[in-house]
Amino acid sequence: MDRRTFVKKSLGASIAFGALVKTGRILSSPEWMPSRANLGGSGVVVPYDLVAIRGGEPEDMFDSGIKALGGMEAFVKKGSRVVVKPNIGWDVSPERGGNTNPKLVSRIIEHCFSAGAKEVSVVDHPCDEWQRCYTDSGIEKAVKDAGGKMVPGASEKYYHPVNVKAGRTLTSTQEHEVILDADVFINAPILKAHSGTRLTAGMKNLMGNVWDRETWHRLDVNQCVADFSTYRKPTLNVLDAYYVMKANGPRGISTNDVVVMKAQLISTDILALDVAGARLFGVKPEDVRYIEFASQMKIGRSDLEKLNIKRISM
Repeated sequence: MDRRTFVKKSLGASIAFGALVKTGRILSSPEWMPSRANLGGSGVVVPYDLVAIRGGEPEDMFDSGIKALGGMEAFVKKGSRVVVKPNIGWDVSPERGGNTNPKLVSRIIEHCFSAGAKEVSVVDHPCDEWQRCYTDSGIEKAVKDAGGKMVPGASEKYYHPVNVKAGRTLTSTQEHEVILDADVFINAPILKAHSGTRLTAGMKNLMGNVWDRETWHRLDVNQCVADFSTYRKPTLNVLDAYYVMKANGPRGISTNDVVVMKAQLISTDILALDVAGARLFGVKPEDVRYIEFASQMKIGRSDLEKLNIKRISM
C-alpha cells in the first residue's frame, strides 16, 4: 500500500465514521427513559443501542463508551464469572491489526473486576500456534497484568457438544467449556478484512468459541456464522477499530495493510454492531453475506437509522 493509497483509505475511514454516526438518532445528553426496546443480549436495559467512539487510545475510548452504557456494573454483578473473547488468532504484533488490541482487553478486565467479578478468563482458538499467538499478540501479558486468567483453547478436550436450535445449516457444534460455564460473556473482536467472509467483526469472532471450524467452511461459513450467533448472544460486544486491516486479512502481510482508525464500537446487539462495523470499514452491510443472513434471521437490529446511537469524540 503506497502513501497515496494509505492517505486515501485513512480519509475514507474518517468519512465512513462520520456517516455512521449520522445514520442513527444521535443522543448526546443523558436524558433517557428505559424501554423494552433497549434490552441487550442478556436482558440488560441500556440507554443506547450503540456507542461509537473515535480519536482516543483503546483503553480511554472504552472508559468513555462503557460509562455511556451505565458502567460495567450494568453487565457484571458481584461474584460473576466473566469470559472475555478477543481475537487472538494470529502470531502477529498489535500494530499489524490481526488481533484485538491488548490495551483494550486489559481495560475490559479491569472494569469487570471493579464491578465485582469473581474471575475473568480470556480465551480463543487460534489459527497459528496458540502459545505464540497468546504471547506475541501482547494479550497474555495484558491479561495477567490486569489480574485475568489466560485459558488455552487449542485442544478438543476443552470443547463440549451444543445444539444450535435456531440454525439453518449449523445445528450442532462444540463450544469451549469456559464460555459455557460463564455468567457473563464479553465478545471483543477486531474489525478487519477477511478473504473468506469479506469482513471480521462481532459475529465472525465467535468462530473462536468452537472446535471444528472446518465443518463451517465445508457447509457455508457465512450461514454458519449467522447460525451460531443465535446460540448465545454475548452480554456485551466491543469492536476494536484502532488498527484496522484493510487488505490481506485475516492475518495480513505487514503494517502496510493497516489504517490507524482510532475508533471503537460498543453494543449489546451483535448484529447492530456488525452493520455499523461494516459501514465504518467502508463496505455495504448487505454485501457481507453473514450479516445479510443474520438480518434475515432477525438476530438483532440492522436498521441503524432507527437506533439510538451515542457519539463520542475524544
